[in-house]
Amino acid sequence: MTIQDQRSVTTDAPTTTETGALSNRTVTMRRLDVRPSNNEMTRRIVVLVFGLIQIVIGLRILLLAVDARTGNLLVSVVTGLGGALTAPFQGILRIGAVASGGSVLDVAAVVALVGWTIIELIVIWSLAIFRREPAVA
Repeated sequence: MTIQDQRSVTTDAPTTTETGALSNRTVTMRRLDVRPSNNEMTRRIVVLVFGLIQIVIGLRILLLAVDARTGNLLVSVVTGLGGALTAPFQGILRIGAVASGGSVLDVAAVVALVGWTIIELIVIWSLAIFRREPAVA
């Protein structure tokens, strides 16, 4: 929630100010609570969820590339969760991974990263259809 102060000055018929001078300006102040719309909140949540998915897949790519020890709990959780997120994209290309020594470039994870990003863009664009724009007078 953001609080904004809004000041407006209007010109009216001349009136007497507190000091006794004549003035034709009226200054009004009001405080507004500015909150994002429901559509904006939904968009933010979608960006957060897909951002977390992309981070996990990116970490999976990085950990496999540097041949991280899978006996570590954090590494096994990230590679396992990343594997679940890359599963829908397995088999799109004929090659699933490129290995050199102990490190592996998980090509399917790279494809999954691109795929999840495209899905995110589609969801955000579909949310934009329902966005309400203020009417222009």
